Amino acid sequence: MRYVSTRGAAPPVSFLDAVLAGLAPDGGLYVPESWPALPDIAATGHYAGVAMQVLKAFAGESLDDANCAKLTTQAYIDPPSSMDADWRAKWPETVTSLAHIGPGDWVLELFHGPSLSFKDVAMQLIGPLFDYALTQRNEKLSVICATSGDTGGAAVEAIKGSARSDLFVLMPKGRVSDVQKRFMTASGAENVHAIDIEGDFDACQAIVKTLFADRDFSKRARLSGVNSINWARIVAQSVYFHVAAYTLRAPGAVNFIVPTGNFGDAFSGFVAKMCGAPIGKIALATNANDILSRALKTGRYERAAQSHATLSPAMDIQVASNFERILFEAVGRDGAMVKRLYDQFAQSGGFDIPAPALAFLREHFDAAAVSDEETQETMGAYWNDGHFGYLACPHTAVGLHARSKLEAPLDAPLVTLATAHPAKFPDTVEEATGVRPPLPAKCADLFERKEKVDVLPNDAEAVKRYIAERSRAWA
Repeated sequence: MRYVSTRGAAPPVSFLDAVLAGLAPDGGLYVPESWPALPDIAATGHYAGVAMQVLKAFAGESLDDANCAKLTTQAYIDPPSSMDADWRAKWPETVTSLAHIGPGDWVLELFHGPSLSFKDVAMQLIGPLFDYALTQRNEKLSVICATSGDTGGAAVEAIKGSARSDLFVLMPKGRVSDVQKRFMTASGAENVHAIDIEGDFDACQAIVKTLFADRDFSKRARLSGVNSINWARIVAQSVYFHVAAYTLRAPGAVNFIVPTGNFGDAFSGFVAKMCGAPIGKIALATNANDILSRALKTGRYERAAQSHATLSPAMDIQVASNFERILFEAVGRDGAMVKRLYDQFAQSGGFDIPAPALAFLREHFDAAAVSDEETQETMGAYWNDGHFGYLACPHTAVGLHARSKLEAPLDAPLVTLATAHPAKFPDTVEEATGVRPPLPAKCADLFERKEKVDVLPNDAEAVKRYIAERSRAWA
């Protein structure tokens, strides 16, 4: 199994090379040369068994069966010590859980990991995967992460204490919740560096791309990323789509609603579908930062003048990195065309999606944008209406409301992804429902832990200097 760039100008690489590099040298994102066909992996039963099958299919010759089994066992059978005792007992059987909220209607809870975010499910595999690859090569790594709130905390929980990786987390100053920020600033780990950037998430993401584009800096820092630009994130996230789809499948396919800003989670569902999982439509639920819903409705992918601060801050994104991966598929894997379109985007802030590609996107996806008012109303309705009684975080509420705004209703079984624990947004949840969700026992002392955070300007050169001074991988 080899990996190619979405922009067509980088040589193919192995799975581990793609994972450690993060971004391709031509500025594109890595994707597999072809999609592996997976058997009915529901027969493997255990979540870790499904993860092992998926990892092996995408790793190819980079990992043998024994190492695939070891890595997925470490991630999903030997759970993190930071989990509370109740969920540690459940983790080996479920990892994720399906909450039934109505006839043919389910919520896939992905927030039971150590930082209370769906991103833990993938990160708990990526941490051991990085350590394995670096130990094999006797190397060290500078891992950089731009976060709109949840990626950073999950990355910290996966990489803190690593002997071979230093983590640099860039977050938009004042644009993440207090609980989200604490997971990044209060780890107590020497190899974790939390950085407040004076800008929005898109500014953080632009800095990360600038650092990767500087070939000399990237090489000297031995730079890698754990955002969903990293292919390993996509592979690991595709597992819970397989598990949910095979668990609920009926005579037809299972449809999903995915709250999304960066398109990584939704693309993971598409990956599972391409590998044979019984998945129908994937609906994208966005907030006021609606570049994805506008793209599907109008056929033009165009950045807005500015990002909006909303009640669902992890989705406050105007440039969806993983859209490049689905565009690559939609244009028939024409890397040169993808490069032309993204060159236009860099110059003018937008491009028109070719008609055949737009038809492809609409075949697999639908989309709707949800306002803050609709988000609040939905949180209150799902909690206070006796028929539901479900306490949702604001991001999950965006997904629950989006179903009513889609171009065509989605048939059952329908699964909405619950991406974060409601306790990560206590003020918002309390205002909407009257209930203040407590932090789980595993992180009840979060606000008593000592913080460590640095503030940097929205300037890539300042971030380069910061990393050069602190990275153990710097050469």
